[in-house]
Amino acid sequence: MVRKAVIPVAGFGSRMLPASKSIPKEMLPIVDRPAIEYVVKEAVRAGIKEIILVSHSAKAAIEDYFDSQFELEQQLEAKGKHALLAEVRDILPEDVSVISVRQHQALGLGHAVACAAPVVGEAPFAVLLPDVLVDCNGQPEDLGAMVEKYHTSGVAQIMVEAVPAERVDQYGIVALQGEAPDPGESALMTRMVEKPPVQDAPSHLAVVGRYVLPGEIMEILAQTGPGAGNEIQLTDAIVTLMAQAPVAAYAMRGKTFDCGNKVGYLQAILHYASRHPQLGQKARELMAAELAESAAN
Repeated sequence: MVRKAVIPVAGFGSRMLPASKSIPKEMLPIVDRPAIEYVVKEAVRAGIKEIILVSHSAKAAIEDYFDSQFELEQQLEAKGKHALLAEVRDILPEDVSVISVRQHQALGLGHAVACAAPVVGEAPFAVLLPDVLVDCNGQPEDLGAMVEKYHTSGVAQIMVEAVPAERVDQYGIVALQGEAPDPGESALMTRMVEKPPVQDAPSHLAVVGRYVLPGEIMEILAQTGPGAGNEIQLTDAIVTLMAQAPVAAYAMRGKTFDCGNKVGYLQAILHYASRHPQLGQKARELMAAELAESAAN
């Protein structure tokens, strides 16, 4: 059963400078909570019980966020702020643990995932990239569906979405045995290409930051040398895995937000603010007023 998730958070977040100079980019708020909380809660809703943060010495704030803070909780209780106290205490269920392992050198996503090998062991696990938020807007959640497909088939699942031609060279692109699957479905892959020129791309289906992988990938990563950018690429390890076992591309239902860049981060704030259960109405009013004022000027 897939009960562990690896979340690589060791990157410096240079695309989000200067905000990320002293604050981990994963801790930048999306409305009223840090981006990392959305990602971790997505994993928990998919049945994950152990969150493994692959971190860096400058990122202690992320692990601290998921720990209890006695002084704060005591103050809130003393002041009778019980609703706020419940929010602070209930960020994660009691049966979910968060641990951290260090990535001492920035040697690529594959290397980051491999740093979690001593904790993952031989178990299957999920990988969630913290820059990517996924909102399924009331539909069955994509990560949960991927985990379920892995449980029933034993086939690794790689989440993909169609991207415009001009963005193909920014992603890992997959080739399939047959037609592209419908949203919420999977199709077997024949190969993956990291950031190909659009004329060489086998499709427009891009890998978008969610993976469900067998434990065997850790041994493959240990034997994978540097690839694109002189880094150890998870894509290369998955290509090796495909020579040994089937791997499927899962077509996502939801909408993604790339919070690793400023435009995507702003888009996520607007999206989640407009749907916030307490703040949504006011947020929509403020957005409409701002647009009207901009148009008038």
